[in-house]
Amino acid sequence: MDYVIHNGTIVNEGAMHVGDIYIHNGRIAASEAEVHNPQHYDAAGCYVMPGVIDTHVHFRDPGLTAKADFDSESRAALAGGVTSVVDMPNTKPQTTTLETLEEKEAIAAAKSHVNYGFMLGATNDNIDSLLALSPTRYAAIKLFLGSSTGNMLVNDPKTLDRLFAESHKLIVAHCEDEGIIQANLRNYRLEFAGKEGETAALHPKIRNTEACFVSTYKAVERARKYGTRLHIAHLSTATELSLLSNQSLAEKHITAEVTPNHLWFDDRDYAVLGNLIKCNPAIKSDDDRLALWAALQDGLIDTIATDHAPHTLAEKQQRYFDAPGGIPSIQHSLQMMLESLFSPAVRGMEGYDEYLREWFPLIVEKMCHNPAAIFGIKERGFLRPGYHADIVVVEPAEVEVTPESLLYKCGWSPLTGSILHTRVRKVFLNGMPSEQSTPEPLVFTK
Repeated sequence: MDYVIHNGTIVNEGAMHVGDIYIHNGRIAASEAEVHNPQHYDAAGCYVMPGVIDTHVHFRDPGLTAKADFDSESRAALAGGVTSVVDMPNTKPQTTTLETLEEKEAIAAAKSHVNYGFMLGATNDNIDSLLALSPTRYAAIKLFLGSSTGNMLVNDPKTLDRLFAESHKLIVAHCEDEGIIQANLRNYRLEFAGKEGETAALHPKIRNTEACFVSTYKAVERARKYGTRLHIAHLSTATELSLLSNQSLAEKHITAEVTPNHLWFDDRDYAVLGNLIKCNPAIKSDDDRLALWAALQDGLIDTIATDHAPHTLAEKQQRYFDAPGGIPSIQHSLQMMLESLFSPAVRGMEGYDEYLREWFPLIVEKMCHNPAAIFGIKERGFLRPGYHADIVVVEPAEVEVTPESLLYKCGWSPLTGSILHTRVRKVFLNGMPSEQSTPEPLVFTK
């Protein structure tokens, strides 16, 4: 079936304009002449953009499916305008071999409602097998320089040197210094030994700025030494920004990601939300949050990805020291980012049209274009003739986040009760309305 999306404001490659998009055989067509007996979709009053590519998700499948699985979380992703995901390796079993990669691919082929790819995890003893695989076989190498869910910490200096020196694949690094974290944790456990009362407000004190900066510094230093392609996951501090460059993307081999949660929340929110916003690295101060927003604008930060990481509510309701880190967020990540453009306070300000034309294409760049470019995702992330027609239609509208609206298997969100001012009205996936579409494995070119 061919389609024409009419009259929407197209947001793509730095520009916004009212126009039509033509879809033929699942791909974006160059003109109306290429489509045959199309179905028509009226997007008047809406914004039309490429489908979001979220290159940092934890769908918990296999082995941790009490928290989430590929069916539930990909449904949530699709509802939020995310059409492609890259899943992380800290599942059970961990995705550290070709065999475990193939197992996850089979699970996604059977369950996923969005396009999918996977990272392979580095360990202290699997570098030979990682280096032997074709770089186009998987999305990236995930490197944990601080322990998190699944404890895939790589801490052997010789292993790290070899990986950075020999890898032809993008390395995505979780940067927190384990020694600093463990020392801080021991001190606070001693302080609260034999008593309760600790809260999630301790989290940014344990997983603090120093832990982030020291680890990111070491990763960047190695990448510069060896010329490695390095992507710093979930930046959380203003201090780390000094290690990055705002060169054009084509000139960079060191890039960086931020999550909507680190742009939305700050340490004042622990008082109300507690463990619900406990994540690794920790959400930190308002000054850090504002610095991360500024870094999006000036090009120091290149991508926005969720680090979508569900846990059951029962796990989150444990005392702080026992509760796991991670936040489910993929269903509302695009709306969270667009709230900075469509909230009533913003829409009423002087110069709004100019602000919208600057920031909306920038958000599309960070959530759609740059993930495709950095990870080498073939023919997605842009509204270009010949590319897969992964398209999202966004409508300004007031929407409340309610428990009933959540599609996560875990059934909760720290946003519950929030009012957002956009909604995803329609999603096309591989050229078809999402409810009729067939997801595909992502193809990687580098």
